[in-house]
Amino acid sequence: MNIDRNLTPFVVYSGDSVLAALHKITANHARIVFCLDEHGLLQGALSDGDFRRWVSEQADVDLTVSVGSIANREVTSAAFGASPEEIAPLFRRGIDRIPLVDERGHLVAIATDRSAELRIGGRVIGADEPAYLIAEIGINHNGSIDLAKQLVDLAAEAGADCVKFQMRDMEALYRQGGGGASAGEDLGPQYTLDLLSKMSLTNDELFEVFDHAGQHDLAVMCTAWDTPSVRALVDYGVPALKIASADLTNHALLREAGSHGVPLIASTGMATEGEIRESAEVIRRTGAPFALLHCQSTYPAPFKDVNLQYMARLAEIGQCPVGYSGHERGYHVPLAAIALGASVIEKHFTIDRGMEGNDHKVSLLPHEFAAMVRQTRELEESLGTDEPREVSTGEMMNRVNLAKSLVATRRIETGEVLTDADIEIKSPGRGLQPNKLGELVGRTMRRPIDAGDFFYATDLSDAVARGRQYEFRRPWGLPVRYHDYPSLIEDATPDFLEFHFSYKDLEIDPATVLAGLDEPLPMHYACHSPDLFSGDFLLNLASDDDAHWERSIAELQRVVDITRSMGQWFTTPTGRDGAPLDPVVICSLGGFTSDAFAPADELDDMYARVAAGLDRVDLAGVRMCAQTLPPYPWYMGGQLYCNLFVGADDTAAWAQRYNRRLCLDLSHSKLAANHRGMPFSQAVELLAPHTDHLHIVDATGVDGEGVQVGDGEIDWAIAAEQLDRLAPGVGFIPEIWQGHVNNGEGFWTALDRLEAWF
Repeated sequence: MNIDRNLTPFVVYSGDSVLAALHKITANHARIVFCLDEHGLLQGALSDGDFRRWVSEQADVDLTVSVGSIANREVTSAAFGASPEEIAPLFRRGIDRIPLVDERGHLVAIATDRSAELRIGGRVIGADEPAYLIAEIGINHNGSIDLAKQLVDLAAEAGADCVKFQMRDMEALYRQGGGGASAGEDLGPQYTLDLLSKMSLTNDELFEVFDHAGQHDLAVMCTAWDTPSVRALVDYGVPALKIASADLTNHALLREAGSHGVPLIASTGMATEGEIRESAEVIRRTGAPFALLHCQSTYPAPFKDVNLQYMARLAEIGQCPVGYSGHERGYHVPLAAIALGASVIEKHFTIDRGMEGNDHKVSLLPHEFAAMVRQTRELEESLGTDEPREVSTGEMMNRVNLAKSLVATRRIETGEVLTDADIEIKSPGRGLQPNKLGELVGRTMRRPIDAGDFFYATDLSDAVARGRQYEFRRPWGLPVRYHDYPSLIEDATPDFLEFHFSYKDLEIDPATVLAGLDEPLPMHYACHSPDLFSGDFLLNLASDDDAHWERSIAELQRVVDITRSMGQWFTTPTGRDGAPLDPVVICSLGGFTSDAFAPADELDDMYARVAAGLDRVDLAGVRMCAQTLPPYPWYMGGQLYCNLFVGADDTAAWAQRYNRRLCLDLSHSKLAANHRGMPFSQAVELLAPHTDHLHIVDATGVDGEGVQVGDGEIDWAIAAEQLDRLAPGVGFIPEIWQGHVNNGEGFWTALDRLEAWF
């Protein structure tokens, strides 16, 4: 059990909107918030389940109503100061957080039935979270407040999550007091006392440095070496306390530190396993959330003594997050620790390893710490999970391009029984995989198939993929190619078709495809520009290479010209004001980089470059919509980094500033919101008012795009309400990956599901 006094992630006020509460629920990963009145008195709670029950009872969902009006008033709570043994029986199925209130009913803390995680500021530390990286400045400031601030600046620049210092009350700590006297001590204590007397900062000086770190939004932690220091740090408001290895057996200090409800991180160097077990139990009884750091307390530590495998045993002992405090040279050992499950990494930090003091020689320089941060995040991405293996999005693309499928050797009619002679194995891998050959032979065909066409999974069942007439509150369309649009509109009549061009399609005169129509199709149309052109050329209006920029403008102009020329074969609709609507052109306008994201301070210039490029394109007769983009776009089975039209805030600002419109791709923007740590509902609130076109599709993680509606992470009830309110009448297509195969099977599934919401 943890008792957490950091209430901010879990608290809303009665007058806040339900939407604000949902943002908190999403951000805190706890599926609950507690509702307070203006005096801080506990009024109720709103859980994910409470919200869903409320939604199910509403004819019209209004997310602007006050959370206090729908909060669950029957909240299980306990008195602040109750022992862990008294609180424990209150936890039960569905209740893993208990609000702790004072005698007047003010919310003071929250007890959590989880010891496997803790919070420091806004960060959750635990097994499935990014490693928490601490730059241990300690006394490497050598008594200089200016150097301490410089080290904070450099740690923030390097990407540290936290900077850590040390505080000592020399009078309370040393038997000879705080004057630096060391007569009669052994050489080691004499050296230490002499060093500390020269290199310590006063409490007020440390607090000034802490305030400086706050300007970087950088968390501050401090090792408290004595009771007065614990109290001074708690009074200041540090989000966590560090217990040094040397104090792990100091049970009085552990009890004092734990009594304040502040998270503790305790190093275990110099301790036996019995001492570690004993101290872990002492901390546990205080109710304070804690983590244990494996540590080898020699400076520098020999690699043969590090013994990272002990972290697994340490996790069993503590039943808490574990990490590694390293004193060896380099940063490769911390990376190995993360691979073995470390949730916290602490490494000393300096600007010069030659300075006086033991800690400097085992410290990382700023560029080394930055490299450790970067490689840590790459390593975490690479670790994945031990769940059953699935094919990644990029692999799926390559599987389609490179693998093989079962195809028909001849024209086969409905009702015929398949034989070996009717089936062969050919590339590409768009259809049923070759390992299904044995299941396919002997099946009775439920549909006709031409020679060379693919067999699909539905051919192993009695189902036949088929569209129908759908009913929506807004115009809907289908993504098509020149060659497949006739078959996709045989059983359904969409309001428009969205032609997805390849660069080869731009060489085709639309008249050769559409001129055979006896009359215009009873629907409108849109056109989607290619991203990739001949010669591995990616359209990029943000490019600072003038030749690339000029070609991008020219290629986009070709798309616009072709789009205009197609109007004679379609019916022109009218908008909400009764005026004719020009066709939409959807385009990914660029901003890609190949090796890393661009620095944030370069984005404004990149957006301006895109706007300048669009000003060069003759857009008369079309509505240009910049497509919102994912952080890691896939191109031909490989991944790039995308910088523009990813963040909802800067994308909306660009649309506002340059008076441009967007194609809101829900999948892309969900991935971007996940990547940026923004609630998706907040992203939709920002983007939808600037939207003239919608791609509706689900998403998972940060790069799982094109997922079937309902199979991903989007909450469709909330998204539908927002789009009805913020983008009424805007048309959409179901942009499902490979949705067109098997006569549009993926599209029909998506449309069936979307009818419930749209």
